[in-house]
Amino acid sequence: MYAVVTAGGKQLRVSPGDVVRVEKIDALIGDTVELDKVCLLASDDALVVDPESLRGAKVVCEVLRQGRRKKIRVFKMKRRKKYARTQGHRQPYTELRVRDIAM
Repeated sequence: MYAVVTAGGKQLRVSPGDVVRVEKIDALIGDTVELDKVCLLASDDALVVDPESLRGAKVVCEVLRQGRRKKIRVFKMKRRKKYARTQGHRQPYTELRVRDIAM
């Protein structure tokens, strides 16, 4: 059984037991989080994509950790104008373990 959920503007395919990284969610480590924007639900014999049928579906997850991704460099330059700027960015994330997919 698996589901496709929307979290942080991205769609993820998750199954029970999977560990996924999503955009930062304000929750403490060990908390339970419910992702209720389910786009698709698939079991061994059926595939559900109807929004009306998925209205009550949710994915129950446990927060494993909060962190920040690897630093990226943002470099801007305009040639022959003596303009150059360097900036760094680290995107925060939340690591989740999928406990259950409920219909």
